Amino acid sequence: MDTPIYILGIESSCDDTSAAILCNGKVLSNVIANQEVHSKYGGVVPELASRAHQQNIVPVVQQAIEQANITKEDLCAIAFTKGPGLMGSLLVGTSFAKSLALGLQIPLIDVNHMQAHILAHFIKDTNNKTPPFPFLCLTISGGHTQIVKVSKYFEMEILGETIDDAVGEAFDKSAKILGLPYPGGPLIDKYAKLGNPKAYAFTKPKVSDLNFSFSGLKTGILYFIQKQQRINPNFIEENLNDICASIQYTIVEILMDKLKKAIKKTGIKDIAIAGGVSANSEIRNRLQLAQKHFGWSTYIPKFEYTTDNAAMIAITGHLKYLENRYSDISVTAQARLKVTD
Repeated sequence: MDTPIYILGIESSCDDTSAAILCNGKVLSNVIANQEVHSKYGGVVPELASRAHQQNIVPVVQQAIEQANITKEDLCAIAFTKGPGLMGSLLVGTSFAKSLALGLQIPLIDVNHMQAHILAHFIKDTNNKTPPFPFLCLTISGGHTQIVKVSKYFEMEILGETIDDAVGEAFDKSAKILGLPYPGGPLIDKYAKLGNPKAYAFTKPKVSDLNFSFSGLKTGILYFIQKQQRINPNFIEENLNDICASIQYTIVEILMDKLKKAIKKTGIKDIAIAGGVSANSEIRNRLQLAQKHFGWSTYIPKFEYTTDNAAMIAITGHLKYLENRYSDISVTAQARLKVTD
């Protein structure tokens, strides 16, 4: 019987406060407190986010420990998000993790949020298969769009990334143009299921090599909607499903085109997705089809490990713990951090 290694993960990079307990890589609890306060502002308000984290962090950690049926004295280490993210939000998680680690006299482990999204694939779960090294990971979220070559747990290389907007922004900003509430990405996904993806054609941006660009697409969608509304003021209401389906189809086509290029360039056919936008049903669907058509092996995380959550922080902490990669108490939060840092 393995000696139980209990890791507490704390995630506070944006607008969700989350705490999770993992034992030897298996999730015992994964508690997330969502912040409803931002929806009326059409986006995350940093000051309100950090205040909400301060209110939520103690009860969320307490709940995670209780759900895991352990005591805080059982913990072997505390892993927390060092960055990237909103500075005020990161500071709440960082200072709490430091205090608790000091009080319990156990190791402190800082975690790169973007690495954690990728390493969520290594959470031990009866249903998931883990990608073999090396693999390619399409990391897609509100702030990031990257193709990353993963050679080992902590050996990553960015092969291509967005030069402007991230894919999550493309979804949310398109939704805003259509008058949909924030966050709009999941709503585009919902309405797209009822529409014709070939109803309207949007121009795909021409970007060199494996990099991405979504700002031109967003502008193209805006001009298209404005033009149609001049002809028919009810254009959005009458064609919402088809518009959403066409937007989503174009965005997913851009992602798939670049993935095909990356596979051709590297010869790696093990493909994973990570990040909040990997919850999108069309992206998941297209990857599963690619597995059949192109012979790729695709790795799609469980829905609850795609968005910002502490289980992915804890699994990264677990992998670092096994390699004795501990942090000094002087470690500081960093709003900007690359996946390779």
